[in-house]
Amino acid sequence: MTRGRVSRTVVIIAAGSRGDIQPCVALAQAMVSSRGDHVRLVASGRYASMATKPGIELAPLTADPTEILDSEAGQELLAGGRNPIKFLGGFRRILGPMAERLLTECLDACKGADLIIGPTLGMLPQHLGEHLGVPWALVHFQPSHPTGAFPHPFVPHTRFLGTWGNRLGFLAIDQIAWQLSRPFINPWRRDVLGLHPLSLRGPLQDIRRKGHPVLAAFSQAVVPRPRDWPQYVHLTGYWFLDEPDWEPPSVLADFLGSGPPPVYVGFGSMRPKDPEATGRMVRAALRKAGVRGIVQGAATGTSDDDVLAVRDVPHAWLFPRMAAVVHHGGAGTTSAGLRAGVPTVVCPFFGDQPYWGERIAALSAGPAPLPFREMNPHRLAHAIRQAVQTPAIADRAAALGRRIAAEDGTARACAILDNLT
Repeated sequence: MTRGRVSRTVVIIAAGSRGDIQPCVALAQAMVSSRGDHVRLVASGRYASMATKPGIELAPLTADPTEILDSEAGQELLAGGRNPIKFLGGFRRILGPMAERLLTECLDACKGADLIIGPTLGMLPQHLGEHLGVPWALVHFQPSHPTGAFPHPFVPHTRFLGTWGNRLGFLAIDQIAWQLSRPFINPWRRDVLGLHPLSLRGPLQDIRRKGHPVLAAFSQAVVPRPRDWPQYVHLTGYWFLDEPDWEPPSVLADFLGSGPPPVYVGFGSMRPKDPEATGRMVRAALRKAGVRGIVQGAATGTSDDDVLAVRDVPHAWLFPRMAAVVHHGGAGTTSAGLRAGVPTVVCPFFGDQPYWGERIAALSAGPAPLPFREMNPHRLAHAIRQAVQTPAIADRAAALGRRIAAEDGTARACAILDNLT
């Protein structure tokens, strides 16, 4: 704890799946251990086991991301690919019926807070901070602040319109998101929080004019900082949650020691429409590529001499022991693979996942992304072979891993947040 510093109650809103929550837990642990803060994590009750350290409590949300993605609406969301209107509209259809309940749960969780941190989804930190009269900050897990340097992750084609088009793409996504959330947020502001409703243009223009802090929780080695980002956008580096005391079960340790490094394949919280078929396709691709594999997730099947099926294994422990990693391209899994310094194959489903796949290819740390809906055994085997048989990819991935491992994103974030209270 910093000498002479008063302990704070910090609320971190971590709505989403495991990949969204894990970095927030890492930040919470850093704030507790280095600052002596008490942290309340607002997340799905499914992830209660992640908030067991002293000084961290879970304020559970009743929405379950896994159940949502298993639903018909969730499958439509996964099938929407990169289309921003389908993506954001899908979230509105899913969250709309439960919006009032979730907003109430977030408000209850923030009572007594000295500082509120959260994503731009619904701009909850702003509304709650205004209502309670406490400082707040936003978190970006992918580039979300307007820039002319590159397109928004959801609208890559604006690059053909140059600097002006790139910036316009970010502003357009801001507006789509606000118009979809405004019917829930404005009545809540007026009737529950006692705040005036916001205009059609939304809150972001005013927020940016006032320079409210943004924590961009990714590495400058992966997303070089644009020159036109203002000083209040802080590119901290990734927030990694390590589990140094974790010990592998004997079956995993024996498999790793019985042959060359395998290739990891897992799609995190993504829920394929036919998990059994996906499992068969992955195993066929591993055989075609001539590599051993570790498969994680739904419908992984049984283990054999060349493929080990596992459940929850910490990526920070597992990935450095792999020849390559194949995954969906979620921000958290992508960062773990990059830090491990091994080649990456991204098979994106939707949202920002294609963007991270493109960044990996642009950095020569893996082949071009292979969209999940286009995946078959031949294409996946080809991508795996590229990843494990191309020395230049292995060298670049290793160098990138060393740069990322040298960063301390949570320490940087803690230092920035010190200035808010």
